[in-house]
Amino acid sequence: MTGFETDSPKPSHRTTSGLATWRWLAAGTSLLAAVVFGIVLAGGLDLGPSVFGSSPQPPAITDGSENPRFSDLVADDANRQIASFADLAEAVLPAVVTVRSTTVEEAPGGQDMFRFFQRRDQEEEPREFRRQGTGSGFFISPDGWLVTNFHVVDGATEVEIRYGDDILEAEVRGADPSTDLAVLKVDPDSDAFPHLRVGDSESLRVGDWVMAVGSPLGMTTSVTVGVVSGKGRVLGITGDTAFDDFIQTDAAINRGNSGGPLVNTRGEVIGVSTAMNYGAENIGFAVSSKVLTSVLPDLRGEGRVSRGYLGVGIRDLEEVEARAFRLGAARGVLVRTVEAKPARDAGLRAGDVIVSVDGRPVADTTELIQNISSRKPGDKVQLGIVRRGESIDKTVTLGDRSEELGARTILQPETEEPESTNLEWLDVEIEPLSASLRQTLRLEDDIEGVVLRRVGNDSPLTEKGVVDFDIVREVNGESVSSPQAFLAEVAKVDSGDPLLLFVYSPTRGGFQDFVVVERP
Repeated sequence: MTGFETDSPKPSHRTTSGLATWRWLAAGTSLLAAVVFGIVLAGGLDLGPSVFGSSPQPPAITDGSENPRFSDLVADDANRQIASFADLAEAVLPAVVTVRSTTVEEAPGGQDMFRFFQRRDQEEEPREFRRQGTGSGFFISPDGWLVTNFHVVDGATEVEIRYGDDILEAEVRGADPSTDLAVLKVDPDSDAFPHLRVGDSESLRVGDWVMAVGSPLGMTTSVTVGVVSGKGRVLGITGDTAFDDFIQTDAAINRGNSGGPLVNTRGEVIGVSTAMNYGAENIGFAVSSKVLTSVLPDLRGEGRVSRGYLGVGIRDLEEVEARAFRLGAARGVLVRTVEAKPARDAGLRAGDVIVSVDGRPVADTTELIQNISSRKPGDKVQLGIVRRGESIDKTVTLGDRSEELGARTILQPETEEPESTNLEWLDVEIEPLSASLRQTLRLEDDIEGVVLRRVGNDSPLTEKGVVDFDIVREVNGESVSSPQAFLAEVAKVDSGDPLLLFVYSPTRGGFQDFVVVERP
């Protein structure tokens, strides 16, 4: 019996030559039909010009000169069709680089087995160790401006790119943690850098072909192909969901692809590869080019993105609440808390319903945040408010969103505080409990603490059931309301001593309990 055995009846051995001849003819006919069917399937999977459709625009890739190689990108000049994925890759790859970031950190000397052989009166010299990370990036102009992910260069003391066979030093000129984007600059040589044009992600359709280009796992000049699986995804990976607009794709995105371009069939950048889903196959995400184009001017000009900030905790209004607040329909945004100076100075109160900005109606929290964030700190806006059934106007002078919300903190040795070193054993990322996270996690006002943005697979907390977005409220009996307080308390725990955490889990229905791990 073989693995290909079927339930078909076995043929009789009492055959005639005529029956045998008929069977040979039948077999030949079946074989011919199979071949024809196979050709139809292969034709249906053809990735030639007919798959891509037509486009009135010229190819988007340019190296600053009239290079015939780029004109070969199209098979039919009248219809502007891509001839092959190979042609697309050949045209895009010269503008894509490998980004290598290095963080040089200083730790107290003797933090190893050899310290036990030192004399007690021997002075310990500090020593340096280097952390290296690899990602991808791409040129957006011939004079050496590149785009990559913020997390690729976050905290880096040295950045260099691999461009062909050359290794070039790069400088981080701008970074925006809220969108996980950064821009780099290298000094151009006599030849202009080949670069890519940023396209329009809004014109993408689910099912459109895309190609991810980069250096997954450090393997340079790699491409993967897939389709747009979804648009407008909100992931919450940056801690500020107000600006999330991710393209989902089944083009494989792996470690090292971060910061590389996701291009359409015209070679235009319609996304920046950023994240992957470990729990599923063929689910990757890229920051949309709509977000990229919105922050590029500020990143190149000022090095950061300045956004307006109201300073209120808000959420969407439900139908029953609309009736309670004497509104005709569930439109507007409910102010849950007043948290910062701009809102306090303007006289906003908890329970106010914001229904318009400068006379323009707002329907939900996303619309309000995007409206306010598109303005600059110091701008004045007039808010239309309904307070206990009465319509009033309030003028607010906006603050700076990035300064108010702060940046995430990663657990790593702090050179300025030697007593806080050697905390990598926890393998977690932490960040403040900001207003936006309160809104995202739907936390009550009395919940304070530090958010565990990421709990690594090697963290001892993972074995205790602690997960991403759990909130540490106490460390060894002491309340912690900031990353600095958390770091200070954890640093007090010596090797072999227990670390006691009081953890609140909003993702598990508000479950909270004490968790104890022992420091190795």
